[in-house]
Amino acid sequence: MPRPNNPISTDEQRAHELLALEYFNHPEIVSAREAVRTFWLEHAAPSDAMRRAFAWAFEEVMFGATVWALNQDPLYPKVITISRLPHTVAGKRIPGSRWGIDNPDSVYRVIPISGAERYVIRGRVSEPRLVENYFTLWDPTMKTVGLLDGKQLKVDAEGYFEITVDGSPAAGRANHVQAPPESHEFYIRDVIARWGEDRVNELSIERLGSPPARAPFSEAENLERIKTYMRRWATETTRWNRQAMDKPANGFEFTIDRDSDGALRNQIYIMGYFRLPDADTAMVLDINLGGADYFIAPITNIWGTTNRITDRNGCLNRHQSLANPDGTLTYVLSLTDPGVHNWLDPSDLDEGILTLRWAEFAGGEPGADLSVQQRLVPLADVQQHVCENQRMTAAQRAEQLRERAASYAWRLEE
Repeated sequence: MPRPNNPISTDEQRAHELLALEYFNHPEIVSAREAVRTFWLEHAAPSDAMRRAFAWAFEEVMFGATVWALNQDPLYPKVITISRLPHTVAGKRIPGSRWGIDNPDSVYRVIPISGAERYVIRGRVSEPRLVENYFTLWDPTMKTVGLLDGKQLKVDAEGYFEITVDGSPAAGRANHVQAPPESHEFYIRDVIARWGEDRVNELSIERLGSPPARAPFSEAENLERIKTYMRRWATETTRWNRQAMDKPANGFEFTIDRDSDGALRNQIYIMGYFRLPDADTAMVLDINLGGADYFIAPITNIWGTTNRITDRNGCLNRHQSLANPDGTLTYVLSLTDPGVHNWLDPSDLDEGILTLRWAEFAGGEPGADLSVQQRLVPLADVQQHVCENQRMTAAQRAEQLRERAASYAWRLEE
């Protein structure tokens, strides 16, 4: 069978987003959203720069909470993509739904699960296969209680597969995930390292066994759950960011716990809060991959969303970056274009969060040389800190950004 150009845009996904839009505009949710707005601004105490990002980021986080909250019934599970950019469905504007210090390379999908039920996840792997794809099973606190590496999937000649999910051991079954009693949901990451060429895996879910013992959640139950998620998304984002922001600015000293807080067990995350003193100063970052096949440097604001990632370099992964002759990577983070290929553009914000991610290590473990070294330098001196192959003209920058936007566009197609 031919492969769809955008496996994200399923009938189920489009219907769910339209339903989420209806709830998002419900008077109770509008009122609750305004209460969260007031609470979050007081709780986070943002700088002027972060306050400027709040208007659009707040809408995304709140809509993301709505999308997620409406797929929480393990008796009626759906495969739903979260953390998307704004797009259109059936002529209606669907707000963005980024949240949780998102990785722009990742397409995140969630499936509600009960450890007392049986399920089968059906799908088809992408071609070419993704550099990284994990089926992570969480408990209600986002702690990993099960994990299936997509590279270990057994597939047929056309790439199709089935994953069985229940409370029993595999007992010889391939593609099986044992779901303990505390199981809550699958959090599935498909990493799109080559934005123009890679596509996500096709996925569907079926609950097995007798018909559900009850009807789906009612409107009243959904409204209360959305309110809970909106408040939780605000408080959790601030808590996550404080782990970096409570340390000195412009340092990278905090490593995220990979078994909790939604982090992926097989990745290394080093998180830092940056603050540029002025437009004439740049941060230079030297990255040693430590044997990682995958790396990304994404900028997020304190509201937990990335900034402008399609028309500006709000993130760069290993495939989008130019390596140094020794295989290391050097990035320049600055408000003004420094004239180098590996420019991390903070979208006119002089502060933010960098959550550097390394994954897919040769031999399964990171090398001892994995590291990040950073320093502030005058913007005028940046060329002295990068290799000659990094230099980029204004015309080359325009072409880089044109290609960047075009390579992302398929993710937003209906």
